[in-house]
Amino acid sequence: MTRSEECSVETRRILLEGVATTVTRDGEDLCAGDGRRVRVEDAHHLPPVVPSKILCVHLNYRSRVEEFGTTLPPAPTYFHKPVSALNGHEGQVVRPERCTWLNYEGEIAIVIGRHTRNVTQAQAWDHIAGYTVANDYGLHDFRDTDAGSMLRVKGSDTLCPLGPALVSADAWDPRDGMRIRTLVNGEVKQDGNTADMEWDMAYLVADLARTITLEPGDVILSGTPANSRPVQPGDVVEVEVEGLGTLRNTIVTGPTAIRDDVGAQPTESEEVRSTALGGDWELRGVRAPRK
Repeated sequence: MTRSEECSVETRRILLEGVATTVTRDGEDLCAGDGRRVRVEDAHHLPPVVPSKILCVHLNYRSRVEEFGTTLPPAPTYFHKPVSALNGHEGQVVRPERCTWLNYEGEIAIVIGRHTRNVTQAQAWDHIAGYTVANDYGLHDFRDTDAGSMLRVKGSDTLCPLGPALVSADAWDPRDGMRIRTLVNGEVKQDGNTADMEWDMAYLVADLARTITLEPGDVILSGTPANSRPVQPGDVVEVEVEGLGTLRNTIVTGPTAIRDDVGAQPTESEEVRSTALGGDWELRGVRAPRK
């Protein structure tokens, strides 16, 4: 048990007798306010929060910058994932048929605790309710058409798993230098630390809140370390964050193929392949790179 786990206060949301229920952890049990209990391994997990919006920073970890062989922009840039992309711990992540380039991105999610608008960095810490583990999956097959908005790349259904728990900001502090790892089928693929972030959690909150009102439950994804790579149906992907727990999901093939009678189609251009495989296509000559 880590130093954070020893004193952490965590809440989860699960389906309990068919109803979304907030529970707290007591050892290997999850306990509802009315006394009902369920074993952790038997619980059907939901995302631990219900955000009105999910905001995401493009590039933040220095290891990712070095991987691309570029420099950071002077300030963060962001994109938006729709709430319909939400998924939970042990949920299935769908790679649609006719798509190939689905990448994991292990991240830490900031969860807003109260109405937040026009705050300083110092004040922003008091507006954070807590943190949870995230995996900011990207469907790069649509990068040629959605690279600006990232809408289908990052916002397709199931591509935003969160969980398993929301850990209170009073109990977990990213400034302590917390380790984050992503494993695929038990093999470590990403290995980073919050000390490697260019902009800390409070900076991201204060920056976004200059023009966007943040409400309780809103989520900010804080970036991923180096070595985001494609995964295949059947793969089990785990994101471990020291003191926050492990978020686990399985990749599956979508029940239907991407329709070919409307819209832009999945592509496999040099940009798509290079981005998915950790290359530098998207950053050539660009000072404010996309993720």
